[in-house]
Amino acid sequence: MNIGKLVAVSVRDLWEHEQYDFSAWLSKEENIAILGDELGISFTDIETEKFVGIYRCDIAATDDNTGKTVIIENQLESSNHDHLGKIITYASGLDAQIIIWIVTEARSEHKSAIEWLNHTTTKDVNFFLIELKAYRIGESLPAPKFEVAEMPNGFYKMTSVMSNNKEPNKLKAARYDFWTRLIEYSSNSKITILKNRNANTDHWMVISIGTSQAHMEIKLNNKRHHIEISFYIPDNKEIYEDLESYKDEIESEAKHALIWRNPQKTKKAEIIFEIPGLDFENTDNYNSLMQLTLEHVVRLKNIYVKYLKLTGNI
Repeated sequence: MNIGKLVAVSVRDLWEHEQYDFSAWLSKEENIAILGDELGISFTDIETEKFVGIYRCDIAATDDNTGKTVIIENQLESSNHDHLGKIITYASGLDAQIIIWIVTEARSEHKSAIEWLNHTTTKDVNFFLIELKAYRIGESLPAPKFEVAEMPNGFYKMTSVMSNNKEPNKLKAARYDFWTRLIEYSSNSKITILKNRNANTDHWMVISIGTSQAHMEIKLNNKRHHIEISFYIPDNKEIYEDLESYKDEIESEAKHALIWRNPQKTKKAEIIFEIPGLDFENTDNYNSLMQLTLEHVVRLKNIYVKYLKLTGNI
């Protein structure tokens, strides 16, 4: 089996200008949906260059799930104080409750600032700091990737698949259905890793791994028609480096190649295994897909725990 390798692509090679290139691209419904899938937000009423006094917010929209006003500020460079001030100004001027700041690199001081804002502002106001990346495999077309650098603790997008008494959002209803069936399948198959879990409308479900420094996630990616089993390290590059030193052994025991992702050698990192076959429009393979998912989660969890202990991280 030939396995491709992810290669980072310069964001500026894809979008040279923030306003005329990237903002115009992101404002299109099919593109902003990629960001929406990552955050669990359904964007509607999308406007570009929304005036706030003499300034202009890149994108303003509404979250269809909650009716909240969303603003998006794009910065195709490292985060800086000027844009931090802008997002606060735009949030105030447009009375926004969801503020999304997209950068190519989130500096530590601005991560701390966004974290502080989420702790000190009201619960109705949510700040997100997102890193924009792009990758290709071989000669494939480059693909954008939105990676969360900071977000509100415990941010929960919906309490049910219903939104303001409207018809269920189709994507979120499909996620809710998948999680419901996966939890039920887990119980019936006596694989207890999802014991006492509740279905939700998020695209991910967290699996504890015995340390607060890392966890596993099952992620649903219907756009690319696969399920990701991710070992996620939010803020500890030493754990990633320790596990990476055993990469050959871990992949040998996993019986599959894994995607080792640590962009720009930051503290945040992931080790990903992909299972193809997810399609919310065709659920005929759900039983076999769920069996594979649960088996891989259990096996990978045991492997990661083994090497976390071996490296002294548990």
